Amino acid sequence: MAQKNIQKHSSMRRFFSSRLFLILLFLAAFLVALSYARAYYQDYAIRQEIKQLEQEVQQLQHKKLESFELLKYVTSNEYVEEQGRVEFNLKKPGEHVIALPNDGSPVQAQNTDIIDESSDPLNNPVKWWYYIMHISYSSSLSLRAEEYLILDTYLSIIY
Repeated sequence: MAQKNIQKHSSMRRFFSSRLFLILLFLAAFLVALSYARAYYQDYAIRQEIKQLEQEVQQLQHKKLESFELLKYVTSNEYVEEQGRVEFNLKKPGEHVIALPNDGSPVQAQNTDIIDESSDPLNNPVKWWYYIMHISYSSSLSLRAEEYLILDTYLSIIY
């Protein structure tokens, strides 16, 4: 029995000191290291994604604040006044408008007040003719007298 015990120890000793055990040990260590590296890489990728999402959140919050500031400005009286002046050429009562050409010399702006209809030389059918034919009313004021008479006569025949 003692000999069997000695043989068992010697066969185990031979196995642990053999190259097969060493190869199996390196293979197991390699698999453990590989799984650790894979888990570390996944952790790194998740951290990078979290950083990217946090930056995106900060950008969106910044954009949201800018949008609120723009909304606040657009709903203010200053914006309404500015748009009325720029887009619709409006002015406050008692204000004088001066238009500056590109060269910087001041030029008095044309009077943009409403035209008194009593001083308008065109009658209503002529105005409708210009409207239907898409001719601007301002260019009609520059018609020569004979063209106006011809057009007025033609329209009076039609109507």
